[in-house]
Amino acid sequence: MKPRSGIIQLKTFHVQERRRRVAQIEAMIADFMRMAEDLDKEIAHEEQRSGISDHNHFAYPTYAKAAAQRRDNLVQSAEDLKSQLNDALADLDDALSELRRAEALDDRESVREQPAMRGISASL
Repeated sequence: MKPRSGIIQLKTFHVQERRRRVAQIEAMIADFMRMAEDLDKEIAHEEQRSGISDHNHFAYPTYAKAAAQRRDNLVQSAEDLKSQLNDALADLDDALSELRRAEALDDRESVREQPAMRGISASL
């Protein structure tokens, strides 16, 4: 029974590791989106301050152009992370199913061992 409980502990560790990875990716996506929203506010403020909101205008604020580029990069990075999140969620599902299989196998083995143990204790 010891080796099986070790396997269950290992599978549990894998599940916890996958959950941490999913949480980490979700936090990164949320941070990137929050930073992009902050940049949107800064861009709007800069456009309002300069009075020019046309991106193609020759006098469009340089800071607003740079902030828009950073915002676009952050949004693209968040989209890339979403695909990583999908992969991490699939890995988590796999780890959970492996843990369930290991637990079910351990349960079956313990049920088989109980009658055998009763027979041994009865003969003593």
